[in-house]
Amino acid sequence: MCMLIKAVLLIVFFGVMVGIGLYCRKNATNVDGFVLGGRNVGPWLTAFAYGTSYFSAVIFVGYAGQFGWKYGIAATWVGIGNALVGSLMAWGVLGRRTRIMTQHLKSATMPEFFGKRFNSKSLKIAASAIIFIFLIPYTASLYNGLSRLFGMAFNIDYSICVIVMAILTGVYVIAGGYMATAINDFIQGIIMVFGIVAVIAAVLNSKGGFLASLNGLAQVTDASVSSSPGVFNSFFGPDPLNLLGVVILTSLGTWGLPQMVQKFYAIKSEGAINKGMIISTVFAFIVAGGCYFLGGFGRLFSETIGVTEAGTPVGGFDAVVPGMLSGLPDILIAVVVILVLSASMSTLSSLVLASSSTLTLDFLKGNIIKDMDEKKQVKWMRGLIVAFIAISVVIAIIQYTSNVTFIAQLMGVSWGALAGAFLAPFLYGLYWKRTTKLACWVSFVFSTVVMIANMLVRSSFPPILQSPINAGAFCMLAGLIIVPVVSFITKAPDKALVDDAFSCYNVKVTVRQTEALGDE
Repeated sequence: MCMLIKAVLLIVFFGVMVGIGLYCRKNATNVDGFVLGGRNVGPWLTAFAYGTSYFSAVIFVGYAGQFGWKYGIAATWVGIGNALVGSLMAWGVLGRRTRIMTQHLKSATMPEFFGKRFNSKSLKIAASAIIFIFLIPYTASLYNGLSRLFGMAFNIDYSICVIVMAILTGVYVIAGGYMATAINDFIQGIIMVFGIVAVIAAVLNSKGGFLASLNGLAQVTDASVSSSPGVFNSFFGPDPLNLLGVVILTSLGTWGLPQMVQKFYAIKSEGAINKGMIISTVFAFIVAGGCYFLGGFGRLFSETIGVTEAGTPVGGFDAVVPGMLSGLPDILIAVVVILVLSASMSTLSSLVLASSSTLTLDFLKGNIIKDMDEKKQVKWMRGLIVAFIAISVVIAIIQYTSNVTFIAQLMGVSWGALAGAFLAPFLYGLYWKRTTKLACWVSFVFSTVVMIANMLVRSSFPPILQSPINAGAFCMLAGLIIVPVVSFITKAPDKALVDDAFSCYNVKVTVRQTEALGDE
C-alpha cells in the first residue's frame, strides 16, 4: 500500500508538470515568449522561479549534508545569507535596472547584454562560451543525491531515475518554454516549502524535539575538527572563516549566474519587483535556511550513517541527509522524494533554458547561421534543450558508474567560474557609465583561469584558497575590484553608446500617488 501511495504521488506530480508544459505552448511561439514569457510574468511566479532555480537537490542533499557535518548548527548562516544577500539584496540592487536596461537593449540573455552594452560581438561570444562550458557540468550535478533517495524509497536503478526525470523535464520546457517553467516552479516551490517544514519537524522529533536535539549536538565532539566542547551547536561553529567563504559563494554568487539574473528580464512591473523581492526572500529563509538547519543535526545520526577513521561520514557527505531520513515513515519519504525531484527539475529546466537560449541567440545566430528568423531560433533552442539534457544525463551516469573525479571537480568550480566572471561586469554595467569592455575581458579571463587552475593544480594555491568554494568567493570579490581599476586605467567607452544605454533610466513615467508624491 505504501509503495502504491508513493507511485501515485509521483505519477500525479509528473502528470501535472507535463500538462502545464502542453498548456503553455501558446506562449512559446516566438523568442520573447519562449525565453522570457513575453516579459509579462507576475511577482509570485518570478519569485518562485528565482527561488527554485537557486535551491536544487545539490543544496538539499549535498551542501546541507556537507556543511551541516562540518559546521553544525552554524551552517544555518548559509541559508540566512542566501535569503538576505542572494535574494533580498539581489532583487533590490539588480531587479529594476536589469529589467529596464535589458528591455531597452533588446537583450534576452546575459551574453547578449554584454554584447550590446559594450558594443562587442567578441565579448558576447566569450560570455556564451563560458556559460556553455560551465553550465553543463553544473546541470549534471543536479542528479546527485537522487540515486540514494530513490534507492531508499523505490529501489529504482539510478540510471532509470535520471533518464525519466530528464525526459519529463525536457517535455514541459520544450513545449511551454519559460512560462511553463515558471508555473511549474511555482508548484514545485510550494512542495519544497511544505516538504522541508514537515521533514525538519519529523527528523527533530525522532531525536526528542528541538531542544533535545540541540543538547545532543552539544555532546558531539570531533578532535579532528575542534577540541572545544559544544562547538557544533555554537553560534559560528568550529571554522567561521571557511563558513564565511560558503556564505559569500552561495549568496553573492547568484548576482552573476545567468540563469538567476535572467529571471529579472521577464518580470512585468515595478510593483511585481517589490512584491517578488519579499516573496523570494521569505522562500529562501524557509527552504535554504531549513535545509542547512536540518543538515546541522547530521552528526546526531552518526550511528545510522557511519563514520570513517578520518571523521567523515561513510559514503561521503551525500550520505548524511539520506541517512537522517532513512528512519522516517514511508509517506514522509515519499514527500522527500517529491521535494528533491521538485528542486532538481526546477533548476534543471532553468539551466537548460539558459544554456540553449544563450548558444542559439549569442553564438549560432549571425555567426554560424546567418539567416535565422524567429521560428528557426525557437526550433534551435528546443533542439539544444534536448542536446543539453542528453549530455547532462550521460555525464551524470558516467560519474555515478565510474566515479570520474575530473567531472566532480569541474562541477565544484562551475559556480565560482560563472559568478566570478560575470558578477562585477554585469553589476557595474548596469550602474556605472565608465565601465569598459577591457575590464569585462579581464574579469572573464581572471575568474575562469583561477577556477580551472584550482581544479588542476589545487595544491599550488595558498591553503585558504585550495577549497573551490573559497576560490570562487575570492574571484567574485576580486572582480568587484578588478573591473573599476581596469576601467579607470583604460580608455573610456564611447559616450554616445553609453548615453544611449543609460537613457532608459531617464524615461518619464506616470505613477499613482501611492508610489510617488506629486510636485504640487
